[in-house]
Amino acid sequence: MNIYREIVQIKKVKNAVVTVGSFDGLHLGHFKILDEVKKVVQDLKGSSFVITFEPHPRLVLSKDFGLKILTSLSEKIKILEEAGIENLAVINFTKEFSQLTSDEFISQIIVDKIGAAHMVIGHDHKFGKDRLGNVQKLSEVGKLYNFSVAEVPPVSTNGEIINSSKIRSALAEGDLLIANKFLGRNYSLEGIVVVGMKRGRTLGFPTANIKPDDSNKAIPKNGVYVVKCELEDNVYSGVMNIGIRPTFEDKKELVLEVHLLNFNRDIYGKKLRIEFIKRLRDEKKFASKEDLIEQMKTDKQLAADVFSSIRQL
Repeated sequence: MNIYREIVQIKKVKNAVVTVGSFDGLHLGHFKILDEVKKVVQDLKGSSFVITFEPHPRLVLSKDFGLKILTSLSEKIKILEEAGIENLAVINFTKEFSQLTSDEFISQIIVDKIGAAHMVIGHDHKFGKDRLGNVQKLSEVGKLYNFSVAEVPPVSTNGEIINSSKIRSALAEGDLLIANKFLGRNYSLEGIVVVGMKRGRTLGFPTANIKPDDSNKAIPKNGVYVVKCELEDNVYSGVMNIGIRPTFEDKKELVLEVHLLNFNRDIYGKKLRIEFIKRLRDEKKFASKEDLIEQMKTDKQLAADVFSSIRQL
């Protein structure tokens, strides 16, 4: 995949089929857009071209500083590449860039830089300072610049339209089943293993404390999860606790720690990719260290049972 990280680097491609958006989460609704892009690419014998923004526009423009993102840029790049997208432009979203009108964005980037032959746009997408960059606007301008436009309807499940906000809400509520269903894959995060309190070792359950790569990454609701962990191209089963460790500390600082099953290595400084498979329970305060150990044994066995059932499918 060709990746353009500066507008000046963008090169025209033959019969470019273009889509634009933040694509946070790259959920099933986004994949319907990507599928339409690839379908038109085949019809036109052209090239697929995705335009996205970094950081997320709402982090720059909105006073809602609590926004949590579903996919970091590195995750987004990997997913798009695996989806078969040929060209990706990552536009640095600044307040200055946000002042471009929809007409300026279309003429300067869609037309002059990329030379679009066709555009695919989601049903609710708008862009430009004036927020007029919708399917109607694109269709009108497309006639002037000789590109066609297609609008992709929303994707629904059980009558509910899939979008990034609903996935964020599901994660915040601990509804991993809905989040993963809307994403079409397991929710994941990446981070570095950092030094923690090392209390897990004394309990017989050594854990790796994770510092997420992106401080704005959405973290699922506090609790205990069955997870799959990727470390240096190897995959391990694990149990992750997200919370404040109330039995010992009850601090306000959130801690993400994972116990890898059948694993005993020093991995400080290593990167882990963690997929959330199933939520087991809420985090709770135990009356004693012994009670906590017994619960951890139960959690570990439940995780082993989950992976055993997966392997049997």
